[in-house]
Amino acid sequence: MFPQLVFSQLTHFADLGFLLLRIMVGLIFASSGWSHLKDPVARSKTIGMSKGFTIFLGAAELAGALGVAFGVLTQLAAAGLIVLMLGAIQKKMFVWHTGFWGKHGTDGWHYDLMLVVMNLVIVLTNGGRYVLFSF
Repeated sequence: MFPQLVFSQLTHFADLGFLLLRIMVGLIFASSGWSHLKDPVARSKTIGMSKGFTIFLGAAELAGALGVAFGVLTQLAAAGLIVLMLGAIQKKMFVWHTGFWGKHGTDGWHYDLMLVVMNLVIVLTNGGRYVLFSF
C-alpha cells in the first residue's frame, strides 16, 4: 500500500519529468548539430556525407533541439528529430553494417533508437504542459 501511494503521488510531477526529458533531448541534439556546423568539412568526412548535407543536418538538429527544449512547436520539432534519427539508424545498419551495440558496445544504433523513443514520447505528450507555443 505504501509504495503504491508514494508512486501514485509522483504522477503529479509528470510535466516536470517531460520538461527534463525535453531539455536532455535538446542538449544532445544541440551538441550534435553544433559539431556538424562548427567544422562541416571534417564532420562530413566522418559521417560520409557531403559538406552541404552536413550543414543542413547540423542546422536541422540545432533547430529541432531548440524547438524541443524551449517548447516551441514541440511535436513538429520532435517529429523532425525522429526522422533524422531514423536516417542515422538506416546508415548504421545498412551502410556501415553496425550492430545494435556496435563493435565496441557503445557505437551501435541502440543510442539512436533510444533517442527515437524519447522523441516519440515528446510527440505523443506534446512535451507536457510547460511549452511556450504549440498547435
